[in-house]
Amino acid sequence: MQTRSLIANLVAIFGLMTVAPWASSQCFAASQSGDVPRWLKEHVGEGDDQIAEVVLQRARELYLRKVREGLVNNPCYFAMDATRPNDLGDGKVGRRFYVVCEAEREFRAVSAGHGGGRDLEGVADFSNGRRCAKNFSNAMDSRLTAGGAYMTAETKTSFKGYYRASAKEDAMLTRSFVQFDGEGETANARQREIGGHAAVLLKGVCLRKDPHSPYASQDGYVPFGKLLNYEGGRSDGCTSWSPSEAKRIIAMVEDGPTTLYVYPEAGDVKSVTKAIGAGQSLSFAGLYWNESCLKEIGTPKFWPAEVLEPKLLEYRKAHPAPPESHPPICKGS
Repeated sequence: MQTRSLIANLVAIFGLMTVAPWASSQCFAASQSGDVPRWLKEHVGEGDDQIAEVVLQRARELYLRKVREGLVNNPCYFAMDATRPNDLGDGKVGRRFYVVCEAEREFRAVSAGHGGGRDLEGVADFSNGRRCAKNFSNAMDSRLTAGGAYMTAETKTSFKGYYRASAKEDAMLTRSFVQFDGEGETANARQREIGGHAAVLLKGVCLRKDPHSPYASQDGYVPFGKLLNYEGGRSDGCTSWSPSEAKRIIAMVEDGPTTLYVYPEAGDVKSVTKAIGAGQSLSFAGLYWNESCLKEIGTPKFWPAEVLEPKLLEYRKAHPAPPESHPPICKGS
């Protein structure tokens, strides 16, 4: 029994599901029972380092379903509560993305950005602030977060350019992007290019002469800009993490996919909106929304694709995209 226990632990940690059928079943025995382990229940709540009960419940149900279907053998799964605050002020960020590894009894809450949305002047305003998200949608080109079920897929790493790391040294920025595949309301995640990546980019990019760089263009130029960390900011609908957390999270799914559940779904937004309109207490109605953000946004809104996409099309027709332009040549290059 000691040998079996050791092997099961190795399976749980490294995802070696093919070692032995009984080992994998032992590894997930507690999970398959449907009972939330006692150690994990201690992390349930609405504190800064806790997860709301409904978010954990749905994330866990999604993960167990995918395990039963044979689509996931990763010992960890993810969840995100987009109703919680992101930017807490004074350089602090809210923790609302969760990493749960039950076999290892690991629970980690980290920061994550939400979709910034857009303000289509004269057509529709569905923009979100840095702190709290009011608007949600799965519409193409909406730049909004869509709650629901996802699975991680392939990871792609791309070169973004160079930046000044110190007074005498430049550094290269490459950024990895893990694609999400959704189901149901989030089934268009791949078409929307929704995934996870580090919250870093290059700002004020110009082209610098560097013919020796492996990334140089045919003319010998490379992008050069200022490194910007927008960990406490917004995204284009993707999930963005701090560089250090992004490295850890993406490494966890490189050898095996897992699940991500994002709260709230469209039905949750609509139910909360209806309850608020009727003057009901959310707790009395059996609903959940982060209290701090709810006070700030008033009433959340879900924009169905069939409503928002025609508005986006209307705006594009009235405001055609300008001709594609290239970054300027860096001064002194």
